[in-house]
Amino acid sequence: MAAIEFTLIMPVFLFLFVGSVDLGMMLVQDYELDQAVAAGAEYAAVNPSSVSSAGGATLASSIASAVESANGSAWANDVVVVNDGPTVTVNGGTAVSSGTAGNADSCYCPSGSPPSWSWGSAATCGSSCSGGGSAGKFVTITATAVYNPLLAGFSFITGRTLRQSAVVETQ
Repeated sequence: MAAIEFTLIMPVFLFLFVGSVDLGMMLVQDYELDQAVAAGAEYAAVNPSSVSSAGGATLASSIASAVESANGSAWANDVVVVNDGPTVTVNGGTAVSSGTAGNADSCYCPSGSPPSWSWGSAATCGSSCSGGGSAGKFVTITATAVYNPLLAGFSFITGRTLRQSAVVETQ
């Protein structure tokens, strides 16, 4: 009798156990992504003089590199924008630079939410922004990673894109 009950109940417990493990692994990957973005944000915060037309491209590249190397190579995709100017987009481990370097010398009032930041037009540094705060120089970082569950067909969680973002005011 006990063997029959065990046979009937074991698949349910196994399903719950695998689902719990998948959830835990997804949360760990989300935490790792958050820490990678935080490392990039810290790098931007300690290098405010690089938010300029001269140093913006190098800063964007360094931040993207910090996010990418946080947990191995090509594990996340990220976009780093230095003050609506120099931009580095990393997709599958390949970095592509773009953006207008001259924009990095202006001040902005970014608004919106990740990954769709809106920079608006250049403003006088220190002036009030319509959404609150004051115009300044900013770096935005958005990173994504796809979580693939252990047993895709039997999991609570299907392939899911995790996303973390940060906006750093450097001036």
